[in-house]
Amino acid sequence: MSTAIKRFPKNESRLYMAYMYVAFISLFIGATMGLVQTLERAGAITMPSFISYYQVLTVHGIILALVMTTFFIFGFMLSSQSKTTGGYNNTERNLSWLSFVVMLAGVIMASVMVFLNEATVLFTFYAPLQAHVIFYIGMALVIVGSWINGFVIFKRHARFRKENPGERTPLLSYMAVITMLMWQIASIGVAVTVVGQMIPWALGWVDSIDVLLSRTLFWYFGHPLVYFWLLPAYMMWYAVMPKIIGGKIFSDSLARFTFVLLLLFSIPVGFHHQLTEPGIPEFWKYIQVVLTMVVVVPSMMTAFSMFATFESRGRELGAKGMFGWLKKMPWKDARFLAPFVGMVFFIPGGAGGIINASNQMNQVVHNTIWVTGHFHLTVATVVILTFFGITYWLIPHLTGRAFTPVMNRLAIVQTVLWTVGMTIMSTAMHWQGLLGGPRRSAYSDYLGNADTAAWGSYQVAQAVGGSILFVGMIVMIIIFINLAFFAPKGETEYPLGEVHSLEAPAPKVFENWPLWIGLTLALVLFAYTIPLIDIIQSKPPGAQGFKLW
Repeated sequence: MSTAIKRFPKNESRLYMAYMYVAFISLFIGATMGLVQTLERAGAITMPSFISYYQVLTVHGIILALVMTTFFIFGFMLSSQSKTTGGYNNTERNLSWLSFVVMLAGVIMASVMVFLNEATVLFTFYAPLQAHVIFYIGMALVIVGSWINGFVIFKRHARFRKENPGERTPLLSYMAVITMLMWQIASIGVAVTVVGQMIPWALGWVDSIDVLLSRTLFWYFGHPLVYFWLLPAYMMWYAVMPKIIGGKIFSDSLARFTFVLLLLFSIPVGFHHQLTEPGIPEFWKYIQVVLTMVVVVPSMMTAFSMFATFESRGRELGAKGMFGWLKKMPWKDARFLAPFVGMVFFIPGGAGGIINASNQMNQVVHNTIWVTGHFHLTVATVVILTFFGITYWLIPHLTGRAFTPVMNRLAIVQTVLWTVGMTIMSTAMHWQGLLGGPRRSAYSDYLGNADTAAWGSYQVAQAVGGSILFVGMIVMIIIFINLAFFAPKGETEYPLGEVHSLEAPAPKVFENWPLWIGLTLALVLFAYTIPLIDIIQSKPPGAQGFKLW
């Protein structure tokens, strides 16, 4: 028997909308800073003397990659778990409000320091760049706040199992648990370096810190962060998209197995971000590159599952041939179009990720603007377009409004704008990176292996693409405001995919949490214990490893 609730209580809807308000305010600020960056690099504008390019870069990276994504993810994941498990109790709701307040306080503290130019440390805020101690305390609060929400998700899933013995747990709740397990385990690394190294350093308690140790702990967290962005998009693809196209979930068990594999292999792979760094033995870099490549397996499983879903639905509607299903998809429905375009962008995005993680090919693109182009393909296109697709039904569902045909057409225009703008900008970034264009640099006259005219064209292309993206962002904000405040009152479905009635129940081993957590920790210990011991023992003279007192 289904435990899904039809409508959220008003106090829950307000909770999820609070997360969404922060997410879309962050989108506006972050995308505006992105436009300023591209225009500055192209020479179209000059920053005023009181604002630095790197200050703008820091705002753009942190507020989009950390703030916008995190708040949106929690708004979506909490709502999906509540919807499918029968709702939260008062304790769980209050804890989630506490999480929101703690995270928002941290965001405000960190943001103020960045805007005051006291924390211009880029998106990757590891040493040797140093920020004001308030920035680090703010980032620590964001992490701690997120852990509170993780506890809420774990608690509700466990309560469902207790209240419904022997029943299959809801797929979206299961996926939320996996996502938060990965996040909790991975974010320990950045919490340790922030609290144990950076705060004492910023307070002047120590004169220096072990930079290699700091970077290693950051990237232990930094790569799983990519999957923290991606797994909620997978949740939409697996469990919501089938309902939008009128089909069924291809395989509940395959979806759960995919998430288990992503939990196991998304964390112990941070060294592939440090392939050019000394101080880490090549053997351990090789091991983590191998573990990185294993993540290709669940990604391919996802591609198979999704396109099998599309084909199955297409054949139900009379499609013939290998690609006949394409004609049967609801292309005029923005709830489908935006996430589908995101899926398509995952093909070049994933290929670029394989290049970044490959030892030999990484030498060509390391610390070039190729990497920036890659991130814009993955998080800024695959993930964000999927999040936009979620917005089109989640916000009106929460506010009791209708996603009107006018807003649907505007959302299709938004998807086209985002697709065109990102294609132009990210392609120019990739090509410029192959020619040696530096990452994180305001110096736009570096020629690398290109002539002046070609180099200038890459900068102009990035500015053009960025400008189109900015227009797309404005359109998205208009849609959000309409759905939140002005759309006509109505009933908007929370689309939940259904499992085929003939599919066997998922194997009970998928709910064996001690097993999966134990295997994950074993892989982490295998990949990191010896290298970390070596890094700590070999730290430079005078460098402080940790200072927790």
